[in-house]
Parts: sequence; structure tokens; C-alpha cells
Amino acid sequence: MAGAYSFSDELGGFRIRSISGTGTKTDPIVIGEELYSASPVTLVIRATKPVRALDFSGNYANGFVYLRLQVLNASELAWIEFEFELQEILHQPSVFGDGLSFDQQRSDAKAIRSDSFAKFDCDFEPYDRLLFREGKIDPRKTGSFGFLVTDYTPTSVFYLVQDPHIPST
Repeated sequence: MAGAYSFSDELGGFRIRSISGTGTKTDPIVIGEELYSASPVTLVIRATKPVRALDFSGNYANGFVYLRLQVLNASELAWIEFEFELQEILHQPSVFGDGLSFDQQRSDAKAIRSDSFAKFDCDFEPYDRLLFREGKIDPRKTGSFGFLVTDYTPTSVFYLVQDPHIPST
């Protein structure tokens, strides 16, 4: 648990190694993970405080959370891209009306970054996807990703699909 949220690896394929932070810009939630393959995995994110949109008092899950993921490549394959997708309903693409996005309104465009990939692309409709490219994470190496998740109609549970890409054969 960190800030107003809990994070779970309950859907399998990876392991959460550590969690810290409150989710603010100056104290992002930092999640250390270990991914065992180049297959997509899903992080389950749950509000642990009552949900109240845009309430920044610290007493509520407010729909704004700065995340930094430190992902260890525990597979035997190099990852040449890394994609994140937000879902309000598991296995269903996020749509405009759900309010969930990687800061679609660009309140903090500088929040999107990686130490392993030089560029990124955002797709907001009909999905909320963030693709990091032009870089790599070798086996047994760790890559860091940072971004702001916004939800203008906050929900108590949402999902972050993480999909490392390998070279085509």
C-alpha cells in the first residue's frame, strides 16, 4: 500500500518487490517489479481511501497519482519496447468517457519519462496506451518508467497492463 492506493500482482506473471511513496509529484509511488517473461502482465490498483475526485487534502483517492515503475527484466530476452495500457474494466480498453488516462489533458507532460527508452507515443482513443521505444532493457537489467495517471471520474479499482516487446524473429 502507498498513498491512497494498494497495488497487487495477484493476476500473475510478475512479482512486486517493493512499494513506497504517496503518489504526489514530489513523492511518486515507486513500485519495484520483476517480470518473468515478455508477455503482458496486469497490475491491479485499488483505492484504499474513499474516492473523491480532485480532493488533494490527502484524505482521499483523488484520481491523480504519479507512478514510477522500476522493472527488472527477469526473462531471458531483451525488451526493445515497453507498453503500458490503462483499463477501468479488466480486459476492456479504456474509453474517453471513463476519465482514465495517462494525463490526457497534459497537466504535467514532463511526468512521462524512462531511463531506458528515448521516445514515447501516447494513444488516447479508443485505448489509453503509452509506448516507450528507441531503447532496450537487457535480461537481468532494470528499467525505470514514470508517468501521471489521471482519472476525472475516479473508480475504486483500475488496471495497468504492462507489455514488454521483444525483437521480431
